[in-house]
Amino acid sequence: MPTPLPAPSHDLSIGDLAAATGVSRDGLRFYETRGLIRARRRSNGYRAYPPEAVELVRYVRTAQQLGFTLAEISEGMTQVWQQPDIDAAITALLREKLVAIDARIASLQATRDALAARVGMPCPLASA
Repeated sequence: MPTPLPAPSHDLSIGDLAAATGVSRDGLRFYETRGLIRARRRSNGYRAYPPEAVELVRYVRTAQQLGFTLAEISEGMTQVWQQPDIDAAITALLREKLVAIDARIASLQATRDALAARVGMPCPLASA
């Protein structure tokens, strides 16, 4: 009786993950060194990513587009996955980021106002 074939692997190669997410292979390797995604090594030494890595990389990219740093994403992911309600945990992170952005906008507006007040002064860098 022939030995049964092993179940086909659903893992993704780095090229497959790159194609599925639009992130370069170098970008994926960087995410891996930052601990944002994980791969196991196949017997040939190549990376093998689990299918859920596609959604995880998309999560990271979306968070980056929303202004989160990779450090914030890494820290936030650890917190989020430990919560019973992941959606509520992500919403809380988004609210915190929104508060930080609003504070930054207010600070930039104050700086802009101070600069605008000095335009046209005889010596713009003199104490106001």
